[in-house]
Amino acid sequence: MAETESSVSDPPKPDETPEEETPSTTNTTTDSLSFNIWPPTNRTRDAVVRRLVETLTTDTVLSKRYGSVATEEAEKSARSIEQEAFDAAHSEHASRFGSGSGSGSSSVEDGIEILQVYSKEVSRRMLEFAKSRAEKAVPTPAPVEAASENVTLTQHIIFDIT
Repeated sequence: MAETESSVSDPPKPDETPEEETPSTTNTTTDSLSFNIWPPTNRTRDAVVRRLVETLTTDTVLSKRYGSVATEEAEKSARSIEQEAFDAAHSEHASRFGSGSGSGSSSVEDGIEILQVYSKEVSRRMLEFAKSRAEKAVPTPAPVEAASENVTLTQHIIFDIT
């Protein structure tokens, strides 16, 4: 191999780093790296939705207890669950830190607290969804059927006595 050719194992030189690998939150004037925990990126939110769909549709503790969900219904419900949880956490963030604080939290610790609110909201809403779906799936006897069963039982008892 000629010296001018690079091998596959050669790491890229700093000036050759592809743009997508460069952190978007890098502050170029001070060369320091900064990031915000809250709000999560769209990529993170999409990952949450994918995980919700997986939890609702595959063999998990939740699906064993409350039943699995069809993929289409799970995708629609997961998007709704995630959006509602995000909105609840965003409201919590605004009430704690004010709406004028920008999109980021005032500190990493604050961002972690709001991220925990978001996570708990996702979990709570997913569980509520699974429970409500299971309740709808369990057939309860209609009052008419129960009444006719009682009449039949009563008739049986009367005929046995006479």
